[in-house]
Formats: sequence, C-alpha cells, structure tokens
Amino acid sequence: MNDKVEPVTAAIMVVGDEILSGRTKDRNIGYIAEYLTGIGIDVCEVRVVPDIEAEIVAAVNALRARYTYVFSTGGIGPTHDDITADSIAAAFGVTIDVDPRARAMLLERIPEAELNEARLRMARIPAGAELVANPVSKAPGFWIGNVIVMAGVPTIMQAMLDEVAPKLKTGIRMLSETIPANAKEGDVGGPLRAIAQAHPEVTIGSYPFIGEDGRPNTNLVVRSRDPEKLAAAMDEVRRMVAEVAVRLAS
Repeated sequence: MNDKVEPVTAAIMVVGDEILSGRTKDRNIGYIAEYLTGIGIDVCEVRVVPDIEAEIVAAVNALRARYTYVFSTGGIGPTHDDITADSIAAAFGVTIDVDPRARAMLLERIPEAELNEARLRMARIPAGAELVANPVSKAPGFWIGNVIVMAGVPTIMQAMLDEVAPKLKTGIRMLSETIPANAKEGDVGGPLRAIAQAHPEVTIGSYPFIGEDGRPNTNLVVRSRDPEKLAAAMDEVRRMVAEVAVRLAS
C-alpha cells in the first residue's frame, strides 16, 4: 500500500495592466506564498496577466486544471477595467449578475443612495460562487470551484486570505532550515551537488548575497516534509561548510 501523502498545490494569478507596466509594485505574491507554505500548501506557479478577458480565461483554465487551488488578486473593483469577475465567470461557463448577498454586504458600508452602477459592479458574482468576506471594506471576493478571487489591495487581500484559510485543504507543512556558507556560491557548488544527489527527497538551494561586511556570501536552504531526512541532510551541509572553511583558510 502506498502511504505517500500527495502535496496540496497552488498557483497565484495577479491580474492588472498596472502590475505589468510597473506603475504598481506587487506586494501580494510573497505574502500569499509565505502564508500558504506555512499552512502546508505548495505554491508552484505565479502568473501576471493583463486586463484582457481572453488572457484571464486562458490563465484560469490552465491553472485550475493543474493545481489544487488558484489564488487570484486584483481586478474586482468598481471601474470599467475591473473585469476579473466577468472573466472567471466566462472561464467556468456560468452567468454573472449582482448577488443579493454581496449587495447586502456593500450596504453595510455604503448608503443605498450612493450605491450607484459603478459600486454595484463590486457585487457582481459568478453564479454558484461562494462569497469571501471582506472585513476591511465589505466588498466581497468569491470562491468558485478551486479558484479563490481576492482584492488587489494588500490589506484587503490579507483579510480575505484569513477568511478562507480555515476552509482550505492543507498538506504536511514543509520544514526549512538555513545556514550561511560563509563562502561564495562557487566554493560550495560542487559538494552541495553531491549532498543533494545523496538526499533526493530533500530540496537544497543556494542563494548568494552580499553580507554586511561587503563580502559575497551564500545562504544554503534545506527543505523537507520529513524532519529526520531534513536533519540528516543538514548534518552533511554543516560538515561541508566546515570543510570548505578550512580549505579556504589554508
């Protein structure tokens, strides 16, 4: 019998011409990836797509077929170019209209006299979708199939992610340890490759950086879901780092 636990996977889709043009700097990808990793969901892909329905539909359909979840940010506001909700409805082949539940949420913050056509766009939800509550500004996101659609504003997105997190299927959390090599990446590349080959079920990465002393350095990151396999690989990495230090000092 195979007792292997299949990982829970996710993709992040960011919608918006302003991200692609550089006018707006994305602050959501790193937050979502770290959040999901912390609860046992592996982020495997990130896509940034323009405000073009065909591009959004194609991305949604490709990603939702490949991963357990798709987390989308941006494009659910009140303006004419906020087309994410319509595009996702098209991807799922369902209708979209003002949802009475979403409209009621908007009325918690907006007087009915001010609930104009533009603001009502934020209450348009694809048929069959569940709402994702927005405790910050009330305009909801939604969850349809395995696609979770959230706002692009970081504070609102973070609140929405907190709302959906308890309902997500999660896997075994990835464990991670980091050790500075105190050496250039090229100094440890060969022995690190040998360690990685000896521990195929452990992920080992090297990440060069410039230290506070202005010298090149490298962080070695070892990741595994199995604490014993992580510990075994880390023991070898620490021994290798010590050996490299001796070699460089001689």
